[in-house]
Amino acid sequence: QVQLVESGGGLVQPGGSLRLSCVASGSIRRFYIMAWYRQAPGKERELVADMTVGTTTTYADAVKGRFTISRTTAGNTVDLQMNSLKPEDTAVYYCNAQRRGLGPNTDDAYWGQGTQVTVSS
Repeated sequence: QVQLVESGGGLVQPGGSLRLSCVASGSIRRFYIMAWYRQAPGKERELVADMTVGTTTTYADAVKGRFTISRTTAGNTVDLQMNSLKPEDTAVYYCNAQRRGLGPNTDDAYWGQGTQVTVSS
């Protein structure tokens, strides 16, 4: 049974920084893709950033230059460093892990429970 556990969310002022972490347990095989998604109230869940096991990264345009995704060498931990945060970054952030990189909602993809990030003065 794979579990993804996120940590690091919270309340931060505009311009501040937060670091989210996600650890995958229950699996000894690396995931091809690990990713962060977010969902703001009234909006659809959207990709924030992802990274393949080969360290190729993808970022949403809205976060390029401000957010950085990273993975440990072992491959089953993924972090998201968020700098220069804006109120529009407020959302629940979800970790996603994909065995084969075929999409976030396939049979061999997994979600964390989500962590709230609120950017407000």
